[in-house]
Amino acid sequence: MKTKKKVIIIDDHLLFSQSLKYLINSFNDFIVVDNYENGKDFIDSVQANKIDTDEIELVLLDVNMPVLDGLKTMEWIKSNREDLKVIALSVNDDEETIIKMIKHGAKGYLLKDTSPQIFEEALKTVSDKGFFFTELVSGLLVNRLDNNNQKHELKDKEIVFIKHACTEKTYKEIADEMCLSPKTIDGYRENLFCKLEIKTRIGLVLYAIKNKIVCIE
Repeated sequence: MKTKKKVIIIDDHLLFSQSLKYLINSFNDFIVVDNYENGKDFIDSVQANKIDTDEIELVLLDVNMPVLDGLKTMEWIKSNREDLKVIALSVNDDEETIIKMIKHGAKGYLLKDTSPQIFEEALKTVSDKGFFFTELVSGLLVNRLDNNNQKHELKDKEIVFIKHACTEKTYKEIADEMCLSPKTIDGYRENLFCKLEIKTRIGLVLYAIKNKIVCIE
């Protein structure tokens, strides 16, 4: 029997949380293993070693919660459990909130009225590729994320690397594709992060979209 990927839900609305758990457990690839009513409960459990975060595939994080909200929780995760893949959940499509959550490391942002089909697609895409954004969120990010509106002079191989980075390929696969060593690819990545003043692959993808290095269909 196929092992399902483990998911944690952090949301103070019990009815929504339980409904979401039921929905996720109906998917072939995922199962909810824990629910928390706020960020503090989650962090306390992690610090008490009640959760092995290495075994957790995804965290679904409500933005608006009492005690410790989604943004503060996301900040803690970024500082202490950066490898956790987090999808933010909200009833609001407020630009500033979306951008803050993404800048603090969320790999996706879904409205709570998202259809079950898109929800499952989001879970699979974040699990497999690292990030998922709806057209709404992508549009906001491309227009608003501040990657310094100035043009940067990029070398031909840097542009090739960026195009590969916008696919689902791993850095090792990119190295093979470009006939370069993984160490050289790491150098391209770090140099671009520094040059473009970004910190993640998501930022690199958004820079590429904004500057029409790649196009989204």
